[in-house]
Amino acid sequence: MADGPTYHRIADLLREEIRAGRWKPGDRLPSHAELADQMQVSITTARNAIQVLVTENLVYTATSRGTLVRNQEVLESVVTDHIRPNRPRSSHDIFEEIARAAEREPTKEFSARMEPAGTEVAQWLGVPADSWVLARTVVQYLDNEPWSWEVSFYPRDLAEATGIDSPHDIPEGTTRRLADRGHAETAHRDTVVARPATAEEAIVLGVATGTVLLDHLRIGADHERVTRATRHRSIATRNRLAYELGDEEGTAVIRRVLGSSYRPGIA
Repeated sequence: MADGPTYHRIADLLREEIRAGRWKPGDRLPSHAELADQMQVSITTARNAIQVLVTENLVYTATSRGTLVRNQEVLESVVTDHIRPNRPRSSHDIFEEIARAAEREPTKEFSARMEPAGTEVAQWLGVPADSWVLARTVVQYLDNEPWSWEVSFYPRDLAEATGIDSPHDIPEGTTRRLADRGHAETAHRDTVVARPATAEEAIVLGVATGTVLLDHLRIGADHERVTRATRHRSIATRNRLAYELGDEEGTAVIRRVLGSSYRPGIA
């Protein structure tokens, strides 16, 4: 191990073990107390060593499960897939389709509530500030690892008219539900920003504050109004966003040339 503070030397050792495969994705590292006992150091020193690995996105902390090793694969999301007019019917939403293509197990934590529109959300939706909007929140997991945090906002009247104000997740996804109820989205505006995670985002995604995130905002509309604004946040080093534009024949050529390593879900 290199010279330096004791906690750095312990972090170096654990990092080497992770990279050598002793600790695999999903494995639990020793607790702070166990690590302190093994290394004959204080719990504070052990905690600082683990925090170095959290900052490097090698591990994350789950309240009930301890410190776990992260999967190092980069997940590619073709973010134009779920708005293709000819997208096949499915009982799964786009996150589950991408996850299963990558041979990962997807799970979610879902919540929905009516809330007053803040200035930013009101501008996105074209509604008065403080008017009621529906916020549908999903924290998405791959193999029980926190992967992304998505919040979608809808005008209240549209949410109530289409049934997406349900307090439950919609298996096929809200985009399909809107289309089925006569509000198919015909246009989208996407903005992607890379920026440091706030303290709240760090807690939700299991990363250190300041970790670089991809903050992807999509605003959808039909021919009459803005239908939704979806904000999707994910860890920048573990995600790649791809856009496929044009007809199916040309898209197939590009996928064939890039090969199987670039199939949706695998980078």
